Amino acid sequence: MNLPQKSKISLEEFYKMREETNDLLEYVDGIVLMTPSPSTKHQRVSGRLQAKLFNFLEGTNCEVFSAPYDIELKKDGIEGTKILVPDLSVICDKQGLQENKFVGVPDLIIEILSPSNQSNDLVTKMNLYMQYGVKEYWIINPMLNAVQIYVLDEKGHYQQQDILKEIGTVESEILKGFQVELEDIFRE
Repeated sequence: MNLPQKSKISLEEFYKMREETNDLLEYVDGIVLMTPSPSTKHQRVSGRLQAKLFNFLEGTNCEVFSAPYDIELKKDGIEGTKILVPDLSVICDKQGLQENKFVGVPDLIIEILSPSNQSNDLVTKMNLYMQYGVKEYWIINPMLNAVQIYVLDEKGHYQQQDILKEIGTVESEILKGFQVELEDIFRE
């Protein structure tokens, strides 16, 4: 995966930058990525999905976390430091939970696109999530009222499972029984 050529900074410099700003910043092997402030529609979609996931996961080993919450991707055999802030993360292996972040690989990640960060979510993050083994990745496009779902296959590659626009039901492959009506998450 090729990231834009920018000057790299240390992890310590990254954390110092974070202390000095209210912007959401992410870190990929020395490169800082800025996440735009979410729109009203983005927040509505995120809140509705979080509530549905929270209720669905109640009483299970899994838990949903919403942004801003750091996910430090960590997997044996992969070098570097990747600290991302997904819109929603479902974590079933809670060993990686720390005071202010999760270190490891979430089971499901949902990113909600903004006009200014589409390539980041559709290329950079998607490749990282696939490389680290996130089992399921949802990309929500509130501008088009669409959802794309990618599921990791046995070779470690994402296969597109669903793409739905405006109406219909999306279902999770890894969270058996979890489904959402698009009309419910995209309503004003």
